Amino acid sequence: MKKSDNKYSYNPNLNFKKKLFSDHIKTTNINILLNRVKVEKKNDFKKKIFLSSLMFLIISFFSFIVISI
Repeated sequence: MKKSDNKYSYNPNLNFKKKLFSDHIKTTNINILLNRVKVEKKNDFKKKIFLSSLMFLIISFFSFIVISI
């Protein structure tokens, strides 16, 4: 929430400037943020699966080499 007026302002020009800039307040759509979180979770899960499978393959390969010797 924004504060529209300042009771303790000594300069009336400051209040006018605040009103001018209050029209340019940025807003963010919550759906965009939620979708970004979903995509990040999905990508993070894919990275974890990839790294886990890579580690499993490397360990399997080295264990096969050690057992065969």
